[in-house]
Amino acid sequence: MATHQTSALVPNGVGLHARPAALFVQQASGFSSTIRLTCGERTADGKSILGVLQLGASAGSAVEIRAEGDDAEAAAEALAAFIRAIA
Repeated sequence: MATHQTSALVPNGVGLHARPAALFVQQASGFSSTIRLTCGERTADGKSILGVLQLGASAGSAVEIRAEGDDAEAAAEALAAFIRAIA
């Protein structure tokens, strides 16, 4: 089973609040890999809307994305790109 890890900085703006978090979870759910997000001291399931919201990833926060599974690299890179593009 492949593992891929990358990070992304949440750009200036609103951070991972309700709408971006929901879109993130929707995109993450399209991958078969297990997705874990870490922001500061908190880690969450990237396919759980409550988990992503509880990270408290605001503008300027660094988010670590770890994917484990057959499509791990594609998942981690796509989700990192999503975070970097939040407006």
